[in-house]
Amino acid sequence: MPFCTVSMQQGGEDTKLQAGDNGVSIFYRTYGQGPTKVLLIIGLAGTHGSWGPQIKGLAGTDTPNDDETRTGDWNSDDYESGGGIQICAFDNRGMGRSSIPTKKSEYTTKLMAKDAIALLDHLGWKNAHIFGHSMGAMIACKLAAMAPERVLSLALLNVTGGGFECFPKQLDRQTLSVAIRFLRAKTPEQRAAVDLDTHYSKEYLEEYVGPNTRKTILYQEYVRSISSTGMQSNNGFDGQVNACWTHKMTRSEIEVIRSAGFLVSVIHGRHDIIAQLYYARRLAEKMQPVARMIELHGGHLVSHERTEEVNEALLELIKASEVKINPHDWTNLPKKTSGWIGTRMALIRVNTEGESNTSLMFYLLSKLHLFVLYLFGLLFVVFNYGRKAVRSLKPVRVGPSLAIADSQ
Repeated sequence: MPFCTVSMQQGGEDTKLQAGDNGVSIFYRTYGQGPTKVLLIIGLAGTHGSWGPQIKGLAGTDTPNDDETRTGDWNSDDYESGGGIQICAFDNRGMGRSSIPTKKSEYTTKLMAKDAIALLDHLGWKNAHIFGHSMGAMIACKLAAMAPERVLSLALLNVTGGGFECFPKQLDRQTLSVAIRFLRAKTPEQRAAVDLDTHYSKEYLEEYVGPNTRKTILYQEYVRSISSTGMQSNNGFDGQVNACWTHKMTRSEIEVIRSAGFLVSVIHGRHDIIAQLYYARRLAEKMQPVARMIELHGGHLVSHERTEEVNEALLELIKASEVKINPHDWTNLPKKTSGWIGTRMALIRVNTEGESNTSLMFYLLSKLHLFVLYLFGLLFVVFNYGRKAVRSLKPVRVGPSLAIADSQ
């Protein structure tokens, strides 16, 4: 099996190791052959296999290059010169077959971006198209800001800015129920049930494919997939959550991406209950004029729900990058007003007729909403740590029916 061992010294001051630490092993697989290289970075609790529809659509095969049953002459000169695409997908640290560090401090989007850069070095890829989903899109942003010379184009699927932006749009009873079910899921069956409710739009799940609904079909597929890869460990889950919570793109990092010269596509599902469309659109606006915003009818896993449209958008991004299209011809966003706070000022600009009252009210309500989300996040973190502290101070033996289930 192909592994890339990441030297922990690459973490610099971010990571301090004890003597004898051999670093983190990243499991990866490559698909297809060709001069065009694509690195896929998956999100929280996902494995490289979660990119299945994109691997098949872009590389033309979902059979790994290291599979001995693979047929055909993948190394032929004709294939290389035919504009083929070679893809690399991998398991992030904390998931799948990759190493699972035990400390939360060993999980940040910056460190995980360094894992991806080390993988590019391991593969011998000077640069590549970098595509990320959810947490993987956060990692892709960090990679692009840290090593812009390694990026040919950047695709951010269902992305947010991290921190409180990771909280759902509505904190209603249904959302809280989903969150509790996710944290308590201990079996592949329980995890599959809650994943379906968070990954896809309700309309998509209720569609019939033959005699069964998509939800019934996908449930069986999810149970098989989770059973084969195994439930994510507590250390891996807590660490990756920490990476999402602590993620932040600074103004200087955004500016590096804007001025690097590569194109960006921000692709998002309108019915995503995990990553809000508002934040994805705002990130795209910050990246003007190099970013294009693509909104599709789908949920958080829009790459599966709208596979054809997503693959088409990714191929268009690759082709546009190859012909070096002008960023101003690429973007579909409104022309950016001057300065970093141009969008914000546009919301509260007052004209002589007093028509800005609605925009001002929207601005104030949005800020209040963010504050409520942030407060909820703090309360959630405090409750979680308090619960763990109490359990550590007063250990008791409880039956499995009474224990609070682990998150994974």
